Amino acid sequence: MQRREALSQVCKLVGSGALASWGASASAQSSALTDARIVLGQSAPFTGAAVQLGLQFHLGAQAYFDTVNAKGGVQGRTIEIKRLDDGYEPERCVANTRQLIADDVFALFGYIGTPTSLAALPLATTAKVPFFAPFTGAQALRDPFNRYAIHVRASYFDETAAIVRQITSTGIKKIAVFYQNDAYGKTGLEGVTRAMTAMTMEPVALGTVERNTIDVEQAVKDILAQKPEAIVQIGAYKAVATFVRQARRAGFHGNFYNVSFVGTQALIDELGAEARGVSVSQVMPFPYTPATPLSGEYLAAIKEKRGIEPNYSGMEGFVAAKVFTEGVRRAGRALTREGFINAVQGMQNVNLGGFPLDFGPTKHTGSRFVELTLLTEDGRIRR
Repeated sequence: MQRREALSQVCKLVGSGALASWGASASAQSSALTDARIVLGQSAPFTGAAVQLGLQFHLGAQAYFDTVNAKGGVQGRTIEIKRLDDGYEPERCVANTRQLIADDVFALFGYIGTPTSLAALPLATTAKVPFFAPFTGAQALRDPFNRYAIHVRASYFDETAAIVRQITSTGIKKIAVFYQNDAYGKTGLEGVTRAMTAMTMEPVALGTVERNTIDVEQAVKDILAQKPEAIVQIGAYKAVATFVRQARRAGFHGNFYNVSFVGTQALIDELGAEARGVSVSQVMPFPYTPATPLSGEYLAAIKEKRGIEPNYSGMEGFVAAKVFTEGVRRAGRALTREGFINAVQGMQNVNLGGFPLDFGPTKHTGSRFVELTLLTEDGRIRR
């Protein structure tokens, strides 16, 4: 209950505009770069069914930038985020991206989701604006190589391969897939299918849900009719939680497996006691205790922030901001977009306090870190 109240309080901050104290106002005009500041542009869901994904990523990133700015910034420049709400809809994201590019932000930062990022990346590429740390593991954003797309997190192929290995290691062979019917869901489905094909297996059933809806009844029927032993889910937290509840009530007793984009804390808050038997793959260090130096740094940064509690989405924003800042530092005072990209490419075999990164001139995915976590009915996340 305490966590739900905290999340509710944060949502009220967004609605009231008080969150602007965490970053630049969305209506403020700014140039890409001055002697005093660097302005980033973020289009993300700050309303709608995926609000917690955009909100928590943003707050985690801003917590890191606040710490940097309080110490004078990077080479005298503070870092700000101009945020615009896209509701997790590609058309709105395109409009936001055009506006941010017209406003001459230095980089596009922390976009949330595959369909929105796929819509925005061509605009960033044409404008030669870095598209940095999108919150998605889609392969289509990584292949073919794009100089302007820089990814911090592991891919969905990495996550789904780890999930399939875990499921099959227990002897389970009948695996179904519930997925969001868009580029994100289809990428996850492809990852599961690829991993299963390597084991001469294939999904026993498929079911879909439309983005930003919770209409899962048909998917539940289609999947449970084939009597799967485990179900992999590629969706956002509200639809996934609805599917879990309906499948349990229809008699399914197996385990559910999700990729990280689901929003782990939001999912466990939605499910409550029904979270038992739900696993989530993670691409960031455990954020709830100082298990690594990086986790400890994150917890210290959010400690004094009103209404903010640790979670994986916030950790991902924090890590993205830390990597961005390191790239700026390495690029030096004579900072340019091209110089920044070159500096990130030079971040090879770097360890951010327990989170290894390895970029390169033709390698713009810094991490392949994946671990599986288990949700419990008492609101905990076990590694």
